[in-house]
Amino acid sequence: MSDIIEIERKFLVDPAQWQEQGRPLVIRQGFLATTEKLVCRVRQKGETFYLSVKADIDGFVRHDFEYEIPSRDGQIMLEQHCERAPVEKTRWHVPYAGNTWEVDVFEGANAGLIVAEIELKSADQCFEKPPWVGDEVTDDPRYLNNRLYVTPYSQW
Repeated sequence: MSDIIEIERKFLVDPAQWQEQGRPLVIRQGFLATTEKLVCRVRQKGETFYLSVKADIDGFVRHDFEYEIPSRDGQIMLEQHCERAPVEKTRWHVPYAGNTWEVDVFEGANAGLIVAEIELKSADQCFEKPPWVGDEVTDDPRYLNNRLYVTPYSQW
């Protein structure tokens, strides 16, 4: 299970300055149910599957519940109970100035999009941005994974 409270900020990445760092993790995720304030998804990280629920508390602060599930269950949910093809991305964990950034390089219908996220301990925590991090898109709902699932980057 993950931390219950998630405080996350999201930024675009400058592809001209970004270089792959560390070990990649391939992620596929589909959405079972979404509302304005709640998302239920099935996610495959490498060979492991998870069921997660995210519930909006206040802007970039959310409840985040994630549980490992049997691979067979995850495959069935992803392949039979999601309305669309999954969001596909490769994730890189990048340490920088005392924090860890998650950089997602999207594939498939979202190819060309690279987003960096940082999880914070408090909403007002200060942090230093790496040189490859660009404009903040935390408040732009188009960049939420559940929105990229419905309206991929290639359709903007």
